[in-house]
Amino acid sequence: MAVALPTPLRDDSSRRLPYGRRIELGERGTTFIREVEGPPGAPTVLLLHGWVASAGLNWFQVFEPLSQHFNVVAPDLRGHARGLRTRRIFRLADCADDCAEMLVRTDHGPVIAVGYSMGGPVAQLMWRRHRDLVDGLVLCATSAGFMPHRMMRRGYQTMMLGVAAVARIAAATSGVIPSLPMVNLGASNMPAWAADEMRRHDWRMILEAGHSISTYHAPWIRDVDVPASVVCTTEDHGVPASLQLETAEAIRGATVHRVADGHLACANPRFAGPLVAACLDVASRVR
Repeated sequence: MAVALPTPLRDDSSRRLPYGRRIELGERGTTFIREVEGPPGAPTVLLLHGWVASAGLNWFQVFEPLSQHFNVVAPDLRGHARGLRTRRIFRLADCADDCAEMLVRTDHGPVIAVGYSMGGPVAQLMWRRHRDLVDGLVLCATSAGFMPHRMMRRGYQTMMLGVAAVARIAAATSGVIPSLPMVNLGASNMPAWAADEMRRHDWRMILEAGHSISTYHAPWIRDVDVPASVVCTTEDHGVPASLQLETAEAIRGATVHRVADGHLACANPRFAGPLVAACLDVASRVR
């Protein structure tokens, strides 16, 4: 996910974005989560954001609609916004382990893991590595593999490795990552809160995350044994709808909820309806 640059928010936006808190994960470090309490006895959804986003940027349209049916927990993933910092190379599997540790320490699990773009692999890896904490999956604008063509994958991986190496050197020598051309913090259509979220990113880790996404491939997706739904963004040029639908077909019993929008559908208010429907669908099938 490049980043959701939302249209200006209504005057009540501050009430729609829940406050967050920092969580200590022992030797792993410190992370940050946003939470909304749902109805008594409601199941919990774990919202996992996309690349170069944050919990707030990715999910601001859906906190309130989801909280009418679910308890909502949304972490900033490592390297993103207020998420965990480490000198280790970014791995999607580590993101999954961070989230699992957070669920144990906050007593939030088991959950329906909801992953958007990069958050999709994190959700899938949570199921694979921490099955006892995952009751269901909702995969949005994502896939079980983002670059099916070997030559395209190799070229992208080489480019990302080179850029990430430069970023590591810059971080070690000056502590500051140069501003990147794909991120325009002064754009007039970007609310101040979104710019603040993005300024918090660790850009060395963000670049390494891009490489990690390019290498992700989950042939074991057919083994998923929990209820699943796919929210397919049918006009998506970042993760083509064909890849999203292939993932749905690979998971036994997965349902599909279509959104006629592109990869930044999460910034649109109409994204909430299909997402809530997908979550309710999965919750109804959890044993």
